[in-house]
Amino acid sequence: MDLLFKKNTLAAEKVHSKDRVSVYTPESALRNPMKLIREMFRDLYSSRELAWRLFVRDVSARYRQSLLGYVWAFLPPIVATCTFVLLNRSGILNVGNLPLPYPAYVMIGTLLWQVFADAINSPIKTVTAAKSMLVKINFPREAILISGMLDVFLNFAIRLILLIAIFIYYGIVPPITAPLAVTGVFAIFCLGIMIGIILTPIGILYTDIGQVLSMVLSFWMLFTPVVYAPPTTGILARLTSLNPVSPLIVTTREWLAIGAASNLFPASVVFLITMVLLFAGWLLYRLAMPILIERMGG
Repeated sequence: MDLLFKKNTLAAEKVHSKDRVSVYTPESALRNPMKLIREMFRDLYSSRELAWRLFVRDVSARYRQSLLGYVWAFLPPIVATCTFVLLNRSGILNVGNLPLPYPAYVMIGTLLWQVFADAINSPIKTVTAAKSMLVKINFPREAILISGMLDVFLNFAIRLILLIAIFIYYGIVPPITAPLAVTGVFAIFCLGIMIGIILTPIGILYTDIGQVLSMVLSFWMLFTPVVYAPPTTGILARLTSLNPVSPLIVTTREWLAIGAASNLFPASVVFLITMVLLFAGWLLYRLAMPILIERMGG
């Protein structure tokens, strides 16, 4: 582990020394927004090598110290699917009319929800884990975010095995719209990352945020049509209609397994707003990190 840290430290120093020289002034970076934006994208590009090294280090360390290894990537959606299938068959949970076998419906919804949950947790988790490195070395902070994003995509790629297995088991033939599901997954991922980046400055200062976020996500899932059909009447229908995750999950699942897109317009609106707020969150992260690093090192 120490050797890996030293390698990543050298990589960070190399990226910093090769690509730029930092000049610190009391003037706010917002006084020259175009320069700030250029620096943001330059650092995003220059951080790719370090991000990959951090990603490989974290994945290697996590699975090397785990008894079950990659099995942990499969367990959350499997446990969630089995739980809701049992509740449905016992008559406790009324899921409405579904266009797919219920286990397949739940598995797809759970996999998509897990992308959202992993994306929200990723920025806070990766930045918190890299505190010691942030204090000691000056390098593009975007590398930490990118390494966490790669981890989210790796987990989703592993879990796709479950999706393929359940499609084969139930004889589900992917419709012609299935390739569009990649766009839906990306939109869900961006929504989660956007929320996670905005919460990161607070999460670094107060560790309670991570625990609160875990409880909020559990509660949030109940108001998202992950394991039931989108309701059309009642309070739950109102809540799901106001839930930004709902149209993204519904649309992606329909593209993937049904061939329709009943929530395409609201999903498009959510995606456009997400991209604007994602850039704003990145800007906030960029401006807040020097202050937070100073506090961490104090």
